[in-house]
Amino acid sequence: MSLLDTLTSPAQIRNLNPAELEELAADIRRELVDTVAVTGGHLASNLGVVELTLALHRVFDTPRDRIVWDVGHQAYTHKLLTGRRERFCSLRQADGLSGFPKREESEFDCFDVGHASTSISAALGLACARDAMGGDEKVVAVIGDGSLTGGLAFEGLNQAGHLKKDLIVVLNDNEMSISPNVGAISSFLSRKMTSDLFVRFKKETQNLLTHLPGFGRELVNLARRAEDSLKGFLTPGMLFEAFGFDYVGPIDGHNLTELEETLTNVSRLKGPSLVHVVTRKGKGYAPAEANPSLFHGVGPFDAASGEVHKPPGAPPSYTSIFGRTLVEMAEADSRLIAITAAMIEGTGLQDFAKRLPERFYDVGIAEQHAVTFAAGLACHGQRPVVAIYSTFLQRAYDNVLHDVCLQNLPVIFAMDRGGLVGADGPTHHGVFDYSYLRHIPNLTFMVPRDEVQLCRALATGLAHGGPFAFRYPRGESQGLKLPEEISPAPIGQGEKLREGKDGVFFALGTMVGEALEAAEELTKEGIEMAVVDACFLKPLDRTLLLAEAQRTGFVVTCEENVLQGGFGSAVLELFEETAVEARVLRVGLPDVFVDQGTQKELRARHDIDAPGITRRVRAALGRPRQSAAG
Repeated sequence: MSLLDTLTSPAQIRNLNPAELEELAADIRRELVDTVAVTGGHLASNLGVVELTLALHRVFDTPRDRIVWDVGHQAYTHKLLTGRRERFCSLRQADGLSGFPKREESEFDCFDVGHASTSISAALGLACARDAMGGDEKVVAVIGDGSLTGGLAFEGLNQAGHLKKDLIVVLNDNEMSISPNVGAISSFLSRKMTSDLFVRFKKETQNLLTHLPGFGRELVNLARRAEDSLKGFLTPGMLFEAFGFDYVGPIDGHNLTELEETLTNVSRLKGPSLVHVVTRKGKGYAPAEANPSLFHGVGPFDAASGEVHKPPGAPPSYTSIFGRTLVEMAEADSRLIAITAAMIEGTGLQDFAKRLPERFYDVGIAEQHAVTFAAGLACHGQRPVVAIYSTFLQRAYDNVLHDVCLQNLPVIFAMDRGGLVGADGPTHHGVFDYSYLRHIPNLTFMVPRDEVQLCRALATGLAHGGPFAFRYPRGESQGLKLPEEISPAPIGQGEKLREGKDGVFFALGTMVGEALEAAEELTKEGIEMAVVDACFLKPLDRTLLLAEAQRTGFVVTCEENVLQGGFGSAVLELFEETAVEARVLRVGLPDVFVDQGTQKELRARHDIDAPGITRRVRAALGRPRQSAAG
């Protein structure tokens, strides 16, 4: 039995000696690799914060003291130490542990997370609530250097510095982006400047100098400038000092002794403090250290070799097809520019970045900026493509509406991970974009059903003279042969794919294939359903949809989106406007946050796969299951 197997609470690690802690860290890293090799997940970032997580739980009295993890994809060690060891094998699986902190899962998870840059604002709220209730517990926000590129993080820093609340921010810097001066001197300086003796000496000296007649205050100001100059020369902390934080660091994030000494000292300080910790992504697992981007979010892999599992002959992903097509179009059109928000690999733009670096922009975790930046480019004749996950575009809603659509600018929004994404769960499902985009004037929204139509969507957006959005799913494509010449699709024109007299499926995107499969199954039972790929969420093909509704009198809308405000709602609005009388069955996702699981499991659970659609149509028509002959 490993040392990790004996732990059920972080209180137990506070009594371990250095040798036992080193053994525990090794146990944790083995468990992380072995589990993520099976379940997939965020590996490199978690391997990098093992010692930091141990130090946090040894210094602070959790769960009384609160730790808020930014994004939360680096909280696996936290889960292992807080009573979830036995369930860790269910990580990111249906009905298993979430890949992110979740309040309903554990009292040690004090704030639900999944998107970046939220931790400082949330922690400040917890600190203010603590003070209002007369508490004295510590509040710690753990944020990565990547998340610090988000404007929300700086908004939190700004107010925290202004309010002067007792709040500790731990900056986990794993990219060396703002740490050019890490070393023995800066580490020594950070620990000594936060010791009780130094802090007491500093306050007493300041008090003495202030009361000297004539020149006392000048001496205090001189001493402060000397301290700031020394810290600014040896550390990158002047920015955080300007926000009103006491800056400490950088320190070695893999040295438990240094971490604990510094965190203990900082826990005694009053007011906001920022501890700058430098870690290495993938620490302790050679494949992840060599390729941290690959192992940031990785599928199942061979733990011994680090080789990622991929079925032989598997078709390319929709993401890779998008990336390849975008490069080809950019090489033919010098106006085309690619923009992403810290998701180069995730959106398939790594080849674009290498081949056309002068027309590629990674703006960091700054989705609002990405959209308004694209609007500025479009104002001057460029054709920007904002490649972004559907769930992250939510963060830039006002920028889409106010900066792009209000000006009717030709910005293309390529929304990856449209629909159910699987194991990342409710924070990452792209199931709201129909509802939050289709009501915006001037916006055209296309939903391709396969990779051929995906390429056409990109061509259509480039040919269109206004705001244009399209979404495509996570995962493998259908393996179709791509055309050599890609022509734009007629705006607002759907396509009838199957005849039928008893009713008609109106479907979009991934649901087109499910509707076709359901229609085939219903035919065996004597129910003939037509299938129409609406192709566009906005504008709808009014002529085709109205004709099919009037012809059959029974319409089934199918969408991988929440029903409220989605495709089915758009069809109902069309029928109300035109006084068409037809029975409508809407198939889509209910008014809940859909949990984690595979895409197949989740579609089945919510009856939006072919068998579920078949059952719902059968029930709506009042027909028991039977064969055509019967």
